[in-house]
Amino acid sequence: MGFHLPRVVLPKKLVPRSFSSTTDIPKVYLAVYVGDERKMKRFVIPVSYLNQPLFQELLSQAEEEFGFDHPMGALTIPCREDHFVDLISRLNDL
Repeated sequence: MGFHLPRVVLPKKLVPRSFSSTTDIPKVYLAVYVGDERKMKRFVIPVSYLNQPLFQELLSQAEEEFGFDHPMGALTIPCREDHFVDLISRLNDL
């Protein structure tokens, strides 16, 4: 008998990474671009965040601003980078 603890993603994994293509992203993760149109950074986050209410609210706001046309070819989130990192840190604490 035992229990399974959710995997914790350490803050150092939240820094932008340069992946040469989508095949470099692990299976249970997705790439998102964060920031304004002039200065966007790419983050790789767990797909499980898509089910979290805080992240869903952020996605709703992104949909209002960008719709479904993502100029970077990946999910685009129009918020400040420090706000995004704060949100991800809070999701890691859940």
